[in-house]
Amino acid sequence: MTAAAEPRSFYEEIGGHETFVRLVDAFYRGVAGDEVLKPMYPEEDLAPAAERLTLFLEQYWGGPTTYSEQRGHPRLRMRHLPYHVDPDARDRWLAHMRAAVDEIGLSPLQEATLWDYLSRAAHAMVNTFEPRGIGPERAVGGATLPLHPEPTKE
Repeated sequence: MTAAAEPRSFYEEIGGHETFVRLVDAFYRGVAGDEVLKPMYPEEDLAPAAERLTLFLEQYWGGPTTYSEQRGHPRLRMRHLPYHVDPDARDRWLAHMRAAVDEIGLSPLQEATLWDYLSRAAHAMVNTFEPRGIGPERAVGGATLPLHPEPTKE
């Protein structure tokens, strides 16, 4: 009698690291030209954000735990609190992510599984229904930050 094979993680099923890199790269190509989302990223180069998202998604779906080892608990709501994440920002994020998911060519079941999570996560990140530039400032880590911080200029 042979031992039953251990079930594979979703991370492994969809192709592991390379698939998540392709997904995130496609997503950030869209974000780079988005006038609402791009200013939410503090670095001029989106590569650090892409690496963080790749590590997070890999860990969430059963891959390496590098994200938590480097950054601690994901705390997605807290990490997004300084930014003005209204329904427009959410919908733009989802549009870029939808294009990225379509680009990587998963099976229908894999695509539905991934999209269900991404859609729920995007909706959970909405933290205001105020128009951009209006509303209270947010206190984060002892500092007061506007809901939609100005991008840094060097």
